[in-house]
Amino acid sequence: MDVFAALADPTRRWLLGRLAAGPTRVVDLAADLPISRPAVSKHLRLLGSAGLVTAEPSGREIRYALNPAALRPVQGFLTALLPHPPVGEHILDALELEVRRTVRERSNTTPAIPAPTKETA
Repeated sequence: MDVFAALADPTRRWLLGRLAAGPTRVVDLAADLPISRPAVSKHLRLLGSAGLVTAEPSGREIRYALNPAALRPVQGFLTALLPHPPVGEHILDALELEVRRTVRERSNTTPAIPAPTKETA
């Protein structure tokens, strides 16, 4: 199964969101869902076949964990859809530096306003 097909199901998306918090056992995942443990296991197998989750034995149990690297195709797809800024970030950084330098120079060369005297007040 490819990543996009695996993400099409809301239960699998929920499972991924839960696994983003850390490795979890099937029994803990199933406790928060209105479906059976075998159904949760089937969803986890499908996520595993897409490479989105890994299964690590921990004693007699198996802990499932999110594999964030498998989400790169989705991230790349979404990035290609989003508009890009008209200028690069390095140009904005240079502009910020120039603004700070100019403000600093102006504050050093601004003449002091004389204090009012009895004659001018």
